[in-house]
Amino acid sequence: MAGFPIELHSSRLQYVETGVLPAPPYPILSQNTRMATAPNLDEGSRLASSPAQPVSSPTEPFGSEAESRGKKPLWYRVGSFMLLCGVLGGVYTTRERWEPALEGWIRPAASSRPAPRPPLVTLATAKVEAIPQYLNCLGTVTAFNSVTVRSRVDGELVGVSFQEGEMVEEGQLIARIDSRGFEAALNQARGQLERDLAALELARLNFERSKNLPVGATLSQQERDELQAVYKQAQAVVDVDRATVANAELQVTYCNITAPIRGRVGLRQVDQGNMIQANGPLGIAVITQLQPISILFPIPQDEIPRVQSQLAQNKALPVIAFDRSFQNKLGEGVLTAIDNQVDSATGTLRLKATFGNEENTLFPNQFVNIRLMVKLWDSAVVVPSSAIQRGADFLYVYVVQPDNESVDIAKVTVAFSEAGRSVIATGLNEGDRVVTEGTDKLQPKGKISLPGAGPKPQ
Repeated sequence: MAGFPIELHSSRLQYVETGVLPAPPYPILSQNTRMATAPNLDEGSRLASSPAQPVSSPTEPFGSEAESRGKKPLWYRVGSFMLLCGVLGGVYTTRERWEPALEGWIRPAASSRPAPRPPLVTLATAKVEAIPQYLNCLGTVTAFNSVTVRSRVDGELVGVSFQEGEMVEEGQLIARIDSRGFEAALNQARGQLERDLAALELARLNFERSKNLPVGATLSQQERDELQAVYKQAQAVVDVDRATVANAELQVTYCNITAPIRGRVGLRQVDQGNMIQANGPLGIAVITQLQPISILFPIPQDEIPRVQSQLAQNKALPVIAFDRSFQNKLGEGVLTAIDNQVDSATGTLRLKATFGNEENTLFPNQFVNIRLMVKLWDSAVVVPSSAIQRGADFLYVYVVQPDNESVDIAKVTVAFSEAGRSVIATGLNEGDRVVTEGTDKLQPKGKISLPGAGPKPQ
């Protein structure tokens, strides 16, 4: 600020080098003194014009008075430390006298407080049951037969004899083509056949007469051979006429289109009155066989040995189909075929199961959930899955001891879990009681409380 000359002295660097702060070149003023000697802002111009006055240096070191007031003597610090050690030592040596009094003053005695009740738990008994083991897969419904009904002749569609979506039987009339042109051709072929049959009969009679005449008298051998050839030609012509008649009858038959298989007919592709061609791309309708029906589903390649071992024992493996939510059962069937190679892209093998589908709940190209039974455990120890606890590297359950008041852990080996139940391979016996609820508060050898049991009287 103006009016305060600032003077730098090289002696300030002495503190950095030697650690001793030299005396300042100006006196140390108190706060009141500094306020009194502060320059007036109104006299700034006068002070700026007046020369700076020299300040005399003090005789005692800088800060020595403040340091002397904050520092305690050595004898005072040693005495305070010894007094503190004596107090702590006295408290420690007399703890047997004051600890009971303090315990009784802070909290009541342990004898007067009721003992805490052990954790309340829910139990389940291990049972021996026959439980199946299933393999869950995703399958696709596939029809055994699916036929697109097409016309074999050209003509006008004059009749449709089915309802869309109904079940039709094999041989049932589906549609009719205008057959008048084919019937006329049939009649023409039949007339040609009758004419040629008459020519055949005449040729036969002439040939028979030639046999009774002597050779050389009235009929030469050449003439006899010609009569025989005419007879055979007449036979061949009749055979051709008969084939023509059969073909004409077949064309008339093709005008009545029937169902080749038993199944459900789909939506109509062509309406009545349209001209259709033989073997048209659209066809008239599609008939799909629904009873029986098959389902294709893949299984992991690691499960192939178990499936093959069951089939090797000539066992029919049951297969159950469910909807997408696994709630509604759609049907039951049996495994009928296994594919001959594993899909290298997915590492799965395709299997085929056959379903009766009596209730028509399965439709082709439908996605369903499949449960394939791979093994039936006849005498398996079963407990609820909620009783299984997971340790660091093993599974265990809390087993109730014979005194009905304590539990202990038992290491178990779980074969598989199914529908909230677990099959125990080793570690439990029939009749063992395990804890299913309240396991979070249990400890090995710990006490328990059973539902409906009150606190134990003291």
